[in-house]
Amino acid sequence: MLKDLVLKNRSYRGFDESVRISRETLEGFVDCARLCPSSVNKQPLKYFLAWEPEEVEKVQGLTKWARALPEMVLPHPGKRPTGFVVICQDKGIDENLNRYQKDVGIVAQTMLLAAVEQGLGGCMIGNFQAGEVMEVLGLPEEIRPLLIVAFGKPAEEIHLVDVPEDGNTNYYRDENDVHYVPKRTLADELLN
Repeated sequence: MLKDLVLKNRSYRGFDESVRISRETLEGFVDCARLCPSSVNKQPLKYFLAWEPEEVEKVQGLTKWARALPEMVLPHPGKRPTGFVVICQDKGIDENLNRYQKDVGIVAQTMLLAAVEQGLGGCMIGNFQAGEVMEVLGLPEEIRPLLIVAFGKPAEEIHLVDVPEDGNTNYYRDENDVHYVPKRTLADELLN
């Protein structure tokens, strides 16, 4: 069921580095993503794939993870992702970067669900400098990075918990590095 995939689709920040992600696997994720609906059917999104260790290390170095846990440096050494997809917009198709933000979310979620279906997982990363990504990856001026998605074999424990009475939705980790993600209840989300 789709809900089972959604429940397994967490923002993983720890991976088993012995499980390598191949180009073919990343292409499969993008193949699912390219079939998604697109605003006005413009299809302006393009994808940079990183699966070779050197490229993965380059992309990893451009990202910052887990902003809600400033005291931690994640992923921990030895638990980094083994593949990345950099979702970009081709400004030659349309220069309006805001119009396609919904498309970016749709394709990212689609790729992550495809990963979960294969026993993998990932994390959406928005904390990066687009200009630096363009420079390091050698992207042309008309290709603008919008979101980076990390992929790998999850190697951490994540639990969903109810939002506490104080309403704090920040995720946190315990002394055993178990990750907890507060979620509002269905009743809290419904307006009627």
